[in-house]
Amino acid sequence: MDINMTSRILNDFFLLKLETNDPEERFITSGVDWEAYESILESLGNSSSYRLAYLSETLEIVSPSRNHELDKENIGRLLEAYLEENRIRFWGLGSTTFRNKDQQAGKEPDKCYCIVTDKEIPDLAIEVVYTSGGVDTPEIYQRLGVKEVWLWQNKHLKVYCLQKNNQYQQETRSQLLPELDLALLMEYITMSDPLEAIMEWRKKIRVN
Repeated sequence: MDINMTSRILNDFFLLKLETNDPEERFITSGVDWEAYESILESLGNSSSYRLAYLSETLEIVSPSRNHELDKENIGRLLEAYLEENRIRFWGLGSTTFRNKDQQAGKEPDKCYCIVTDKEIPDLAIEVVYTSGGVDTPEIYQRLGVKEVWLWQNKHLKVYCLQKNNQYQQETRSQLLPELDLALLMEYITMSDPLEAIMEWRKKIRVN
């Protein structure tokens, strides 16, 4: 393990945090081997302040903004309400780190879920995107074998489903939850009052 590489990356990242006024900091560096990536994961521990993504020796560290976290929680709360009201079993895995050394890929989702049955790799990963650039998030999830990825950006939800050829294709509906009205869901995600949103959402989707 290259201790100097790990220290340099962490020092550069924390220096960026001190120098920038951007509420959501994004740090990207290349030439990071797998051992250094795992060392940085260990150094940062289970801190909810950072999200790490790794793809073929490129490492990204993000410190999410307040709005990012608000959107993430609103989406998760609404989705879980839908699953509860429709009696669909699910396991919420939060921002658990998923990684595969052979595939040279690792990611901490904003939210992720196993649907119907518990699994080692989640069926669904949700990402809130506030800044452009960065590592290829769908490529990471493709290598990890995540069936479906939701990207929330500019108040719009994009759904990518893994096909038999192991490539993602953007779809208008979720393959995991085909009855879920995504257009309606987006209306409630963007409501300013989270309590009002969840209460009205439950009324809309409640199974009699």
